[in-house]
Amino acid sequence: MAGRGPQPKDPSKRARSNSDPMGMRIIHADPMAQPVLPELMPSGEPWPAQTRLWWGMWADSPLSEDFTSTDWSELLDSAVLHGAFWSGETKHAAELRLRVAKFGATPEDRARLRIQFAQADEADSKRTSTSSTSARERRGPLKAV
Repeated sequence: MAGRGPQPKDPSKRARSNSDPMGMRIIHADPMAQPVLPELMPSGEPWPAQTRLWWGMWADSPLSEDFTSTDWSELLDSAVLHGAFWSGETKHAAELRLRVAKFGATPEDRARLRIQFAQADEADSKRTSTSSTSARERRGPLKAV
């Protein structure tokens, strides 16, 4: 099975702190709205219902807020594979998985891309600490039967 290996280690837990040999290049890019899915797939067939839902899901995703025209173009190519997959051509499954991984489709993909939803930070701050109570206090007294 093709893939990119294990997800990266948390930088605070690394033994070495090597700096990047090359600095990051910052460019200005204007986000673009999601284009409309063409009426028919390139094969001339109508899009499967699952692919239409999938395309709509990407429009609603917070990940797509910064997508540029090239991102949407690549995702449209992925929609063709998604449509073929849902039409029964399962040979496209691996390529589809690799393509949507680049956009952060699953939690593992987002971890690899170092993307974290803000709700996770908020949930961590709201979580109550249970370290102040022992397991016996949480369970209550044990009774022999």
